[in-house]
Amino acid sequence: MARVFNFSAGPSTLPEEVLKQAAEEMLDYKGSGMSVMEMSHRSSWYDEIHKKAAETLREIMNIPDNYKVLFLQGGAHMQFAMVPLNLKKNGRADYLVAGQWGKKAAGEARKFVSVNVVASSEDKTFSYVPKIDKSMLDPNADYFHITTNNTVYGTRLRDKDIVCLDNVPLVADMSSNILSEVYDVSRFGIIYAGAQKNMGPAGVTIVIIREDLIKEVEDIPTMLQYKIHADKDSLYNTPPCYSIYMCGLVFEWIKKKGGVAAIQKINEEKAKLLYDYIDSSNLFKGTVEKYDRSIMNVNFKTGNEELDKKFIKEAAENGLVNLKGYRTVGGMRASIYNAMPVEGVKALVEFMKEFESRNS
Repeated sequence: MARVFNFSAGPSTLPEEVLKQAAEEMLDYKGSGMSVMEMSHRSSWYDEIHKKAAETLREIMNIPDNYKVLFLQGGAHMQFAMVPLNLKKNGRADYLVAGQWGKKAAGEARKFVSVNVVASSEDKTFSYVPKIDKSMLDPNADYFHITTNNTVYGTRLRDKDIVCLDNVPLVADMSSNILSEVYDVSRFGIIYAGAQKNMGPAGVTIVIIREDLIKEVEDIPTMLQYKIHADKDSLYNTPPCYSIYMCGLVFEWIKKKGGVAAIQKINEEKAKLLYDYIDSSNLFKGTVEKYDRSIMNVNFKTGNEELDKKFIKEAAENGLVNLKGYRTVGGMRASIYNAMPVEGVKALVEFMKEFESRNS
């Protein structure tokens, strides 16, 4: 069976080159006589994989030396709790809520700290990213939490538009756009991201944390302490070895492509192809404000629920799969992460044109 163009929001498509390499190494990783899935996480074979993955991520993201790279588990949902538990000092935190996951992060944090929602776009179904200024932020907050890309609603917060205070750690959930565009890591206290959208298969969560924020916190569970994982180089317990191995291959793939800046250029070109057609269409309409449009998750509708269903069904029959929008949004969502080739976006646009000609 031919491979389809998979527009899933996550787990998402992976680079074909990476999948082929993983397939070649499945039964015998570099002469070890075993699969990475079978290796002890204490072995020299795996140690090399583990360290190389962290080193390559540091290189392609330009991560400063005073940051730790952690490979954890539990997804972004676990970070919703780990962040307030580990950074709690004054017992209050600022949150920018521009989507489903920012709202969930704030809700989880309320169990541990007093949450101030600096701004929210829920009033317009998260169809834009609220603009803020420094006067809206609490200088005594333990941290300020943002989400750089809103997977469900399809909005994006660019690096140049981020507002924060120098003395308050900036925490970012980058789950759905990490490695897709350049961010200045030195501005952040913590960056976290689930791997299953732009880095690898589900099972590992990347945490990039500034060293001054790593401290011992005795009254929280051992596995929820950043210090425990940092001190043990993410090997306190058995890590998700195979997922980390796959992430390492993806990091190398990005490096060979020219790094994150080169990937960003390709991503912006892919997104432009799709948005330009949507804007010219008489049938399809975008669902978010133009400036705030995500280059990873593109939402669109026909305005007719039955026609949307027909589109999703016929697209799948033509090898364009997982285009159904999130249940709270409806319509269609094309997730065009790093590994989605330009050919996939072109194929989608051609099908949209053909569908429109038959259904207008």
